Amino acid sequence: MTVLAAIPSPTQGVWDLGPFPLRGYALCIIAGIVVACWLGDRRWVARGGAPGDVLDIAVWMVPFGIIGGRLYHVLTTPEPYFGEGGDPIRALAIWEGGLGIWGAIALGGVGAWIGCRRRRIPLPAFADALAPGIVLAQAIGRLGNWFNNELYGRATDLPWGLTIYRWDSSAGRALTGADGRAEVLGTFQPTFLYELLWDVGVALLVIWADRRFKLSHGRAFALYVAAYCLGRLWIETLRIDTAEHFFGVRLNVFTSIVVGLLAVAYLVAQRGRPREVIDRGAVGAGPRTGAAAPAADRAPDHPVETPADGAAARRTPPDEGDHPTPG
Repeated sequence: MTVLAAIPSPTQGVWDLGPFPLRGYALCIIAGIVVACWLGDRRWVARGGAPGDVLDIAVWMVPFGIIGGRLYHVLTTPEPYFGEGGDPIRALAIWEGGLGIWGAIALGGVGAWIGCRRRRIPLPAFADALAPGIVLAQAIGRLGNWFNNELYGRATDLPWGLTIYRWDSSAGRALTGADGRAEVLGTFQPTFLYELLWDVGVALLVIWADRRFKLSHGRAFALYVAAYCLGRLWIETLRIDTAEHFFGVRLNVFTSIVVGLLAVAYLVAQRGRPREVIDRGAVGAGPRTGAAAPAADRAPDHPVETPADGAAARRTPPDEGDHPTPG
């Protein structure tokens, strides 16, 4: 029986289709967004929300999240862009990899808030529905790091070590030697794979806990954040990619601790609250792509009272300009 000596990495992350480059990293990000929207929509409808709400809000959430993720990456890893020999223009080259999840969640949350306000949807309830899909999107996105030969850990000789090649980020492929073969940099801890597996586990945990304890008011989302931070904490201690350090510790370690503790505090503060009922007549009545919601989605403008003695129903006092027929 042959033992796997190392996990192989792609020697190419970009394929040219005529004038259009097809990038493995971009495909993984897109696939993650699709999965997040699909699962989020199923969970939102199951909670009483209207079909299509998730896609409407994603129009705001996704661009904000991508911009926030890139900003966080550039600000916390400035050397390749603003350090000695750096190229500031490459800060815009998102296709080369580099999206910080903390920035993506922060600005993506702003986009979700805007979308929820437009649709008159409570943001905490929406976040609970979307939480497992978000962390599954993160798992799929980590495959993009594999295509780019990036975000690996310390050198290792473990059987599941990851083969990493000397990489040309701008070309999206491994550098080759005089013999035309890809140059191997070494074998390293596959931290992208550790995080991928952890993210899948977090998604399953949130789905199970949500069904078991009927999490609401943002608690499912807080559980996702707390569990993700716990995994990210130990994974960060293995990574060796460029990052800002404070007191000899990577910045993302501090971020994981602070954000994780805040999520746990929120979980404790919100414990025991019953799951909110999503009333389709009360939410989702905002504009759909610029138009008013269908009449079926809106509460009646004039509620009708039915007297207990069986007398004829009488309307509420007429609005100005409403002229009931006498008689």
